[in-house]
Amino acid sequence: MVKEIIVSARDGGGDPEMNPRLRLAITNARNENMPNNNIEKAIRKGTGDLEGVNYEQNNYEGYGPGGVAIFLETLTDNSKRTVSDIRHVFSKHGGHLAETGSVAWMFEQKGLIEILNENLDEDELMMAALEAGAEDLENEDDRFLIFTEYSKLHEVLAALEKEDFKIEKAELTRIPKNTINADEFAEKLIRLIEQLEDLDDVQKVFANYEISDEVFAEMEN
Repeated sequence: MVKEIIVSARDGGGDPEMNPRLRLAITNARNENMPNNNIEKAIRKGTGDLEGVNYEQNNYEGYGPGGVAIFLETLTDNSKRTVSDIRHVFSKHGGHLAETGSVAWMFEQKGLIEILNENLDEDELMMAALEAGAEDLENEDDRFLIFTEYSKLHEVLAALEKEDFKIEKAELTRIPKNTINADEFAEKLIRLIEQLEDLDDVQKVFANYEISDEVFAEMEN
């Protein structure tokens, strides 16, 4: 989250009112209880008021077991280290890096807003979200997932915040257009994804797989 705040402030300025990406990064940081002074320091590093690390944004694409497509978003101060670490994890778990553009087309970029289901009226939230420009709403028992066009995330987020809906999380995400059933190699695939997520430079991991509830239950046991 610190990296995202730094890069957002560097690229769009330190005023969250004028920088939607920074405003989103601050919202997510506060929802994770990041102290305000840490947020302010990250912003000042991004704007150059404090000395800090220069992060680059890089995306990487690859395939996991069973041909599952994997897309990585990273922020790094050393791209050679990052690609080496990613390549090592892929090869260790039966996958491999691929050329740019190999799997990106398999995902659709969307905005995603999560709101906890704390006795909210679903119809009321649906109406507010649609009026704000959202595309769809899904009820996931303990939370509502609101999907938007990629370019409209900040607009919809601001409208829902104005209506006093408590935002749990908001982000730009990638939704797979089609999925591969990974039941037969679920454990190996999950280990790969978890180790990719554990890399310091990796911000997000997206993959086009699905695993049945029965297999998930067996893995948890």
